[in-house]
Amino acid sequence: MASHEVLLAFVQAATQGSFSAAARKLGKSQSTISAAVASLEIDLDLQLFDRSSRKPALTPQGHVMLQRAEDILAATSRLEMAASQLAQGVEAKLTVALSDTYQSDRFETSLSAFEQRYPDLELECLIAECDDLIELVQRGRAQIAFAEMQPDYPADLDHSTVDERTEIALFVSRKHPLAALKNIDQARLQQHRELRLATIVNPYESRAKGRVWSAPSYLMLLEMAQGGFGWAPLPRWLVERFGADSLVELDARGWPRNVAVDALWSRLHPPGPAGSWLLGRMLE
Repeated sequence: MASHEVLLAFVQAATQGSFSAAARKLGKSQSTISAAVASLEIDLDLQLFDRSSRKPALTPQGHVMLQRAEDILAATSRLEMAASQLAQGVEAKLTVALSDTYQSDRFETSLSAFEQRYPDLELECLIAECDDLIELVQRGRAQIAFAEMQPDYPADLDHSTVDERTEIALFVSRKHPLAALKNIDQARLQQHRELRLATIVNPYESRAKGRVWSAPSYLMLLEMAQGGFGWAPLPRWLVERFGADSLVELDARGWPRNVAVDALWSRLHPPGPAGSWLLGRMLE
């Protein structure tokens, strides 16, 4: 297999237009570049340059091999960058868990910058809510979480509020009896089935009275509401994106509600360099 130096000499000779220009670019002698290209031609059993004129020109085979050589050099560069980051302690994988209450333009732009900075790091995104998010961070299953703000957190977690908020309102199917009513109070709501969030790790906390169907995600609650099975508190952005044509917002007292979002991470197992960088971007 051709060495990195040989491939680099070939690519530079092809892109610079001459062996001498490639030599100046790489800080080598012209004879070194010529020898490297000749060696590559022997190894591949192909003529890469037509040397019949004063300036060597790529042959048709040379054009094909140029693309392949550039691919190999790019892959080698990514390999070296990944190895360097791992040697510096950069984590091999980062898992971020998010609540559906959090719809963030900052997160999307931060991911673009993150991809440029850590192109070979594996990123995993999970969707969970409330206690499930806390459990994911405590167990080390996720390094960072963005969750609906809670009044308190376990002592092993640290948190900081992000500079973005969301709105949660009550929604029902257009065909639901509540859809046509105005100024709905809690007593009227309790006459109909509530579709409420229930986490997997703690499903019975704050159990509501009356008829209740529950699910561990807002998206599942949205689908239940679309089916006409009851009313549900849902993030407005989620309804606008996935249920605007089938759901209506209830005119209910005390709703909609603004919800703040906290970033969470473990004090016992804090995020590595990549996770800390992403967290810093989100908290700017």
